[in-house]
Amino acid sequence: MLFNNEIILNFLSTGILIYGAILATTYIILSIISAIETNHYLKKNSFVNYTKILASPFAPTISIIAPAYNESLTIIENVRSLLSIQYVNYEVLLINDGSTDDSLEKLIEAYALTKVNYTINQKLPTEKIRAVYKSAKPSFTRLLVIDKENGGKADALNAGLNISENNLVACIDVDCILEPDALLKMVKPFLENEKEEKVIAAGGVIRVANSCVVKDGKLIEVKMPENFLAKSQVLEYMRTFLLGRMAWSKLNGLLLVSGALGLFDRKIMIAAGGYNKIVGEDIELVTRIRKYMTENEEKYKVVYIPDPLCWTEVPETYKVLGRQRNRWTRGMIETLIIHKNLFFNPSYGMLGIISYPYWFFYEWLAPIVEFLAILFFVVLIYFNRINWEYFILLTTAVYSFAILFSALSILSEELTYHQYSKKRVLFKLLFFVLLEPFIFHPYVMWSSIKGNFNFIFSKNKKNWGEMTRTGFKSEVVN
Repeated sequence: MLFNNEIILNFLSTGILIYGAILATTYIILSIISAIETNHYLKKNSFVNYTKILASPFAPTISIIAPAYNESLTIIENVRSLLSIQYVNYEVLLINDGSTDDSLEKLIEAYALTKVNYTINQKLPTEKIRAVYKSAKPSFTRLLVIDKENGGKADALNAGLNISENNLVACIDVDCILEPDALLKMVKPFLENEKEEKVIAAGGVIRVANSCVVKDGKLIEVKMPENFLAKSQVLEYMRTFLLGRMAWSKLNGLLLVSGALGLFDRKIMIAAGGYNKIVGEDIELVTRIRKYMTENEEKYKVVYIPDPLCWTEVPETYKVLGRQRNRWTRGMIETLIIHKNLFFNPSYGMLGIISYPYWFFYEWLAPIVEFLAILFFVVLIYFNRINWEYFILLTTAVYSFAILFSALSILSEELTYHQYSKKRVLFKLLFFVLLEPFIFHPYVMWSSIKGNFNFIFSKNKKNWGEMTRTGFKSEVVN
């Protein structure tokens, strides 16, 4: 019996160690590829004259679709940001998804909106459209506000797809502040589109806007968040966007274009069925349109733009952060289950062989393995089976890797886009790196575990969870 217990303990210990080693190695490889590709992108685009795109009559037409639900606190600033985008031919479709606050009233007053008769081609099923509004002021002719019954974010995006007739659609979170040249940079891959590989989607970098200064819908001063949780997410977003997605783009294995900002080929989105009404509509859509292209034997690319293009407000309380990460987990699980036929399926190329398995083993299972490893450690302590010297050595190695990986993301930010110009801010962030693994990461892991539990046992798997906003820091306009 003792022999069997020894075998089980050794097997579990070795399995956890191998899993962690593979995960760390994967992170390192992706970071190296991302660094090389980002450097190549910066050199290549240093010669690009984006004003040519701005003036080009051949630039694709774009509809910005922005769903809004109870966004009264920031809605006016958000719309101002969207209306100040530098692009030759675009429209803003603001979808008021049955808000119960005064969002619609604020929009009507601020932009002199009036009801108009509007014919909608119902290509995708959605909740009822109650009214369509346009501005009486010539300066706001790009804006179209659609008031509809509540159906969730995916339903609101589908309503925008029904109304849009443009070549491309930029689907964004309305609480985001876009850089003025965001569309110019995102549309560039579509213009460079090679005949043998069609660009079907493009994603960009998302940055944290908490504590930044916003004026007239424009980000005018980048500041490091004062809130601890927001500051932790600055680090998290740096790691995610600077040290990962550029590599997946290079490998043509990108499975997620953030729901905060993505540019898509409208016809392909509609042909693939639009957004699925689940809480992880962004990752599910990209997975489905990639499958659609493969099944129709069309070569394609999903690309990533490493420029900071979009700034968003992130949760500042544990309660709201937990809801968000719980929702992200449930959305990912549902997507993986819906598209389970991709699992190591060579018929889907990179998508089936690499991308899907990576998300299965290292996005879904990673927090579960980590949580079970902690429980396993507690059991070993209870039975007095801990080799403390080995444990301290291993813990030090894991902690050092986490610190170095975060420090590398800060270095990458400093060498590339340098958004935080004050040196002392980055030095403070480096010091903050030492604390984050003990305070922020465990809570994110626990929220993911709760997401798994809720997905399995909760009756309401599609619950979005209330996302409370604090609003942007704005300067007073004289």
